[in-house]
Amino acid sequence: MTLSPRRIDHLVLAVRDLDAAAARYEALGFQVGARNRHPWGTENRIVQFQSSFLELITVGDAGLIEEHRPGHFSFGAFVRDYLARREGLAMLVLDSDDARADATMFAKRGIGAFEPFFFERKGRRPDGSETHVAFTLAFAVDPAVPEASFFVCQQHYPDAFWNPAFQQHPNGAVNVSSVMVEATDPADHVEFLKAYADGDGEVHGSSFPLRNQGRIDVASLPGQGRFVAFTIAVKDLAAVLVQLRQAGIAHTASGEMVTISEGDAFGVRLQFELAR
Repeated sequence: MTLSPRRIDHLVLAVRDLDAAAARYEALGFQVGARNRHPWGTENRIVQFQSSFLELITVGDAGLIEEHRPGHFSFGAFVRDYLARREGLAMLVLDSDDARADATMFAKRGIGAFEPFFFERKGRRPDGSETHVAFTLAFAVDPAVPEASFFVCQQHYPDAFWNPAFQQHPNGAVNVSSVMVEATDPADHVEFLKAYADGDGEVHGSSFPLRNQGRIDVASLPGQGRFVAFTIAVKDLAAVLVQLRQAGIAHTASGEMVTISEGDAFGVRLQFELAR
């Protein structure tokens, strides 16, 4: 089996009430970071793991959002328009060593002719001191999944972003292990995934393998084509069950999976599995 050279970097979870979503994720047993504000109108709070993270995001100031235009994918406009329809998992992000080169490659492969998007912001370490982070994004589009967005993210100062103190969670979460996307014809989506994830390996069943034991699962489901679920790898499923019972959060446990329905997780099914 040949793995994609990429890993899951993060998932963008669009919510209408950022603090309410953060409170729910804290009740689920995650450590949730402070609010960050972007100059293009969105605001986020982050849940960090060993090599991936969740980005809870909302629109803070719609007046700052730029519209899409030829050759320019507007991150803020996509989040705004997604939230006008629903809450949920809006974007999948894989890692990149050179986002500008990836943008050129995506254009050649016919999956995204967009200029790279660079931004930087101040951050906070666990002790409250200020740090500086910067990113370049390269976007891709899959017509088979119109209600989802895909991009890669290059972190220019990774040591300033990743921090073990932020990666300690009461529920024992380790990493994002998978994301599930619905497609009317999964076979059509596979070719996009190979171009996007830069992978040449075979898809086993409906699972596309990534680095760091991650995967993209493709489900044949009726609908508009969107992300429907993601999975968090944890150290101990029993600890997750204790956390959920204490918080009074509805869940189901079946075999080696604990599941929170999309009605209880802001529009996306949240699953826990034992870390491999």
